[in-house]
Amino acid sequence: MVDYKKIIKSRDIRLKILRLFSFVPDNPMLRVQYFVKTGRILHLKHPKRYTEKLQWYKLYYHNPLMVRCVDKYDVRSYVKRLGLNCILNECYGVYERAEDVDFNELPNKFVIKDTLGGGGNSVIICKDKSSFDISECRKKMNKWVHEKKVKSGGREWPYYCGKQNRIIVEKLLEDDSNPTGEINDYKIFCFYGKPLIINVDIDRFSNHRRNYYNTRWNRLNVESNYNRYEKDFPKPVNYDGMLSVAQQLSSAFPFVRVDLYNIKGKIYFSELTFYPASGYMWYKPDSFDYLLGKKFILPKVKD
Repeated sequence: MVDYKKIIKSRDIRLKILRLFSFVPDNPMLRVQYFVKTGRILHLKHPKRYTEKLQWYKLYYHNPLMVRCVDKYDVRSYVKRLGLNCILNECYGVYERAEDVDFNELPNKFVIKDTLGGGGNSVIICKDKSSFDISECRKKMNKWVHEKKVKSGGREWPYYCGKQNRIIVEKLLEDDSNPTGEINDYKIFCFYGKPLIINVDIDRFSNHRRNYYNTRWNRLNVESNYNRYEKDFPKPVNYDGMLSVAQQLSSAFPFVRVDLYNIKGKIYFSELTFYPASGYMWYKPDSFDYLLGKKFILPKVKD
């Protein structure tokens, strides 16, 4: 396995290199990427690992609904269609140009996101507008909206189906019961509408740690890309409500990770994630990759 991020530290340069290989067909590109990032051969004919099945999912399962659901603004209509308006965070606006964002009309605190961004890479948080660098913010937003969508190494097809990056501005959610003020992410792995595993991301923007739980809220002896939070993390208030929401949001797909926030029992929708870490994560123990793979029953698709 090659730690390419240490070799090429600039994310922009890494993306430019991947764009140079956009001409390579998806199947061989995924095989190369999978080997580079995991050190393993990708088996697509008879995949057994969860990480292998995610690559198959990219190649062969093309549900048009996924195109709407990867967009941080358009997905709101899907959530509303299911009658879950109550879990949507307040949206101050969605914009096609950075110049259209009127900071004078925004409250003192807010969060700005790229509608097609992922992995926390396209998020700008403002906690005090009086000291906020608006000029630098506009530069970042302009970079998002002018980014040319081409096939990257992950080959996550819903992101480059003609959709354009936009800017969405939302209420900044905070949790005053957390010393850092940050909110914890609850990421619920769902297969055909059935929640199976929850990973909790703690202090994501300061000291990122991650724990795994089953649906009975028993902590699992599993590690992945981030260190574990060693303390016993309490089951969130209104936990059953979170599972119910995840079940409703995931029922249309063979697999999706439903990402939620929970602040003192109030559930907020974050996003739907079809390809966590683009399927290039590692697990310790390695058997967990196979355990998830058994639950991921691949759909039948037309040739």
